[in-house]
Amino acid sequence: LQESLDKKLFGQHLVNKAVVKAVRGFLNNTKAKKPLALSLHGWTGTGKNFVSKIVAESLYRRGLHSKYVHQFVATLHFPHAHKIDLYKDQLQSWIRGNVSICPRSLFIFDEMDKMHAGLIDSIKPFLDYYEFLDGVSYRQAIFIFLSNAGAEKITEVALDFWRNGRAREDIKLSDIQNALSVSVFNNKNSGFWHSTLIDRNLIDYFVPFLPLEYKHVKMCVRVEIESRGYAVDEDILSRIADEMTYFPREERIYSDKGCKTVDSKLDYYFDF
Repeated sequence: LQESLDKKLFGQHLVNKAVVKAVRGFLNNTKAKKPLALSLHGWTGTGKNFVSKIVAESLYRRGLHSKYVHQFVATLHFPHAHKIDLYKDQLQSWIRGNVSICPRSLFIFDEMDKMHAGLIDSIKPFLDYYEFLDGVSYRQAIFIFLSNAGAEKITEVALDFWRNGRAREDIKLSDIQNALSVSVFNNKNSGFWHSTLIDRNLIDYFVPFLPLEYKHVKMCVRVEIESRGYAVDEDILSRIADEMTYFPREERIYSDKGCKTVDSKLDYYFDF
């Protein structure tokens, strides 16, 4: 996990440290009192899905394709507000059934900012400090939540450091984490809005993904070109990074899509 994050994840020193520390500590703890719950926050394209994929690949031989890894996408699996009670029953049944088969199951919830408030609270018993629930222990399971909620707060801290001439790498988890959890808790467009998961401190880590700078976008382009087996052309690399849009409008520091569209832009420049 550490090796993969060091090699493949750019500009996210907080994520690297927090995720490795959390997962390693959890796996080494033979007497965990509850499942591990990580909540990943930041703008689109900053690496949230990518990190959850790396975690899955580090824990399971078949990665995301493992039958012990379960992915939920809010707009796909829970699209209708009027079916919220049905979704709650289905979700609880799915988690209960799969943890019964494999205690070390991984559950990934994407688009938490598009999830109906209250739905995620239905899994609260599984994340709490119970030794057994109906004969099943959930203490070895891992839950990862992905969300854009709180991204503004993360950017605010990053910009503050930049405008004060302080290095990005000097930002500490403690500079963001508390403000991030409060921001997410009070975000009405989030599945975590006034959630008992936050209220009861059942989320172990709120992990902030910083907005990516121009140099990080270039790193993404370089890796993508190399992964396709092509020699890196520095001119093309710079042109692709230059084509991305950046914010704030005056300073143009951060890519507003992160590395999200790098893949499609490469198709334009190379005859694959």
